[in-house]
Amino acid sequence: MARYTGPVCRLCRREKMKLFLKGAKCDSTKCPIEQRPYPPGEHGRGRIRESEYMLQLREKQKARRIYGVLEKQFHNMFVEADRQSGVTGENLLRMLELRLDNVAFRAGWGASRSQSRQLVRHGHVSVNGKRVTIPSYQVKRGDIVELRTKAKEMIVVQHNIDTLDRSTVPWLDKATEGKSVTVRDLPLREHIDVPVRESLIVELYNK
Repeated sequence: MARYTGPVCRLCRREKMKLFLKGAKCDSTKCPIEQRPYPPGEHGRGRIRESEYMLQLREKQKARRIYGVLEKQFHNMFVEADRQSGVTGENLLRMLELRLDNVAFRAGWGASRSQSRQLVRHGHVSVNGKRVTIPSYQVKRGDIVELRTKAKEMIVVQHNIDTLDRSTVPWLDKATEGKSVTVRDLPLREHIDVPVRESLIVELYNK
């Protein structure tokens, strides 16, 4: 599975905002963007001319980095979103939210999306009673996503469930112990709290 393996704090600095890619570190004083709130590189502090194309590109890169999706996969998702009925930008964000690794993140099992992705890849998450190890798996309305037996006993998972101050999104129903969620409905745009202007992404790909 192809994935980004470089320094993730550098990505936040490039977008000049916190993307919350490293869990608890992003809320601490150790977050690099608190100390160096400018893009990395020798020209990071220089004056940057913000063209229309650059604004569109930055929104696309921001969405990719928040959800941990590489370029080819993101483009394929846009093509599929454009093929569906409805607003293309909203379809794209909905598909990103319905990824299995994101559902695990929204359920509070992982401190970050990368940690949630690792839980899925290691076979700790099941959908409707069947183990699924594909982070990009698209869940559907009515699916029951739960931690497998071994994962329920993991200290890191229990710690995340107990300590993460993350409210449950309206389109998920969480079980009492927080180790199982049901996809009650498809997420609407107002339920997706990522700081992305999807219209700019659509404009970029439609050039």
